[in-house]
Amino acid sequence: MSWWISHVERTVAAEVPAPPDAVRDLYVDLDSLQVVHPLIVSVTELSRTDVPGGYRQSYRVVDRMRWGPITFRITYRAQWDVHDHGDVEFEAVQSPGVRLRGTVTFAPTATGTQVSERLHIAAPRLLAGYTAREAVKAHAGMLAAISSHFASRR
Repeated sequence: MSWWISHVERTVAAEVPAPPDAVRDLYVDLDSLQVVHPLIVSVTELSRTDVPGGYRQSYRVVDRMRWGPITFRITYRAQWDVHDHGDVEFEAVQSPGVRLRGTVTFAPTATGTQVSERLHIAAPRLLAGYTAREAVKAHAGMLAAISSHFASRR
């Protein structure tokens, strides 16, 4: 580990009024996810590989970020490991040295699904606070939008 890189862990969760399989299907479809993710501008599929018990999919993603009055775009690679059942794992790698890894669970509840994202964020120390705040804010907003998406279909 380098002293230059800071590591942060956060958990973001939301209750979604839909069955786990429906929520999971929307979550792993980045084309649909870009509709509910507050930062995503575009998604381009790079590859899809079948692996035992699921598949691995890679994308190029463009996000619109804001730092004070400045708005800018960043492009990065994201990879999803989607198992036939259960958790979904993802990793997003962007310059300069930012890496976001996550494990997403979809637990059934009496009224739908509890979606929980465990986020592991690594970023240069100068960007760590900003990166963690923006990641948590964006993922909380995305889960709220997923919940609203399913609530509006009732």
